Amino acid sequence: MALERQLRLDPVACDAFGHCAELVPELIGVDEWGYPVVDDTPIPPHLMDHVESAVRACPRNALSIQRVGGSTPRRLVSSSRVAVRRSGAGR
Repeated sequence: MALERQLRLDPVACDAFGHCAELVPELIGVDEWGYPVVDDTPIPPHLMDHVESAVRACPRNALSIQRVGGSTPRRLVSSSRVAVRRSGAGR
């Protein structure tokens, strides 16, 4: 049985850049202020690569992938973003 996952949004972290809605319009829409509205159904397998790209592209790290029924979100962070955080650049 395949493990089901859902896309999660941290609304406090989100600044409504809109990249996620452009990358995965099948699961993410935007409200009248430009903030994402995330579909909470399981991510279809054929969209997983696109969802992972959207999570990595989020400039505020407001998106995560969570196992359905699980309590700990899995955050995807690109290696370049980790390097920036460790060096303190971009602050």
